[in-house]
Amino acid sequence: MATQEIIAYGTTAADAPLEQLRIPRREVLAHDVQLDILYCGICHSDLHAVRNEWGGSVYPMVPGHEIVGRVSKVGDHVTKFKVGDLAAIGCMVDSCRECEYCQQDLEQFCEPGNTIVFGSPDKHGTAPVTYGGYAETIVSDENYVLHVPEGLDPAAAAPLLCAGITVYSPLKHWHVGPGKEVGIVGIGGLGHLAIKIAKALGAHVVVFTTSEGKKEDAHKLGADEAVLSTDAAQLAPYAKKLDMILDTVSAGHDANTYLNLLRVDGALVLVGAPAEPLAVGAFSLIAGRRTFAGSNIGGIAETQEMLDFCARHGIVADIEMIAIQQINEAYVRMDKGDVRYRFVVDMASLKK
Repeated sequence: MATQEIIAYGTTAADAPLEQLRIPRREVLAHDVQLDILYCGICHSDLHAVRNEWGGSVYPMVPGHEIVGRVSKVGDHVTKFKVGDLAAIGCMVDSCRECEYCQQDLEQFCEPGNTIVFGSPDKHGTAPVTYGGYAETIVSDENYVLHVPEGLDPAAAAPLLCAGITVYSPLKHWHVGPGKEVGIVGIGGLGHLAIKIAKALGAHVVVFTTSEGKKEDAHKLGADEAVLSTDAAQLAPYAKKLDMILDTVSAGHDANTYLNLLRVDGALVLVGAPAEPLAVGAFSLIAGRRTFAGSNIGGIAETQEMLDFCARHGIVADIEMIAIQQINEAYVRMDKGDVRYRFVVDMASLKK
């Protein structure tokens, strides 16, 4: 297969810094779209993968799965995009397309396994694994590329491709809307977008944070109430009150604290990904027929639905723009929670 060599930023080992690399991309095939990447968000999952904290990482690795770019080439059979379109790629660039979940537009649960934008076996054989969005360009089948609606700032929209859909999908699945009281645990890259989206869906939003300083932020983001989760007195009024709680925290924490705030038939839904297991007490569940559930991004159709919803409601991420040369510093800061609320790389810096 014909390939092209491009400039990217990645790493060659779990304990090595990210640096400039040269990687292969396949030339555009009949159903492919090529994006010149403009912006790429930095997700905590990138950090986990780079450091091999979940195991299975393959190097060299080029992270990045919150990608916004301009279409620069299209294959002969492409019908959904044209050169010049503003487009996006999120976590997936392919799936089997035939299993029951792909047939239901739930490609995130593809039974044989979907192709993640970086670190998955490359079925085209261009490289041992796929390479992500910290790069000049990216090529994908058009069915896994999204349209960026007019009116969305392209840089601030980039985090919607992972953080946005990760919170939108469970909020929709658990029927969050008017008359529902919804808790959001954590105000980070995921949590700050969850507040905005839950509020736009019409819910009454209560935010739980371990940081007194972030309570004011929660209100600015649209929350109706903000609670210091380390203060038992502040938590007490919410016992058995909430319909659904979205837990965005990726560090170890006590899930039982939040299960006990749920009404009968309420659900605590985990979208953060702590490296260590979370312990759940039996009576935290059976006392109110409560559910402890998880959710993982969304399908391609739902991701497009989310982008369109955010455009209608003026929702984008709160971002700090950086140059690619600042990536290692940004990873250190992100690990400490020192960002309000998502780093986005201006990929024009890659050419400097």
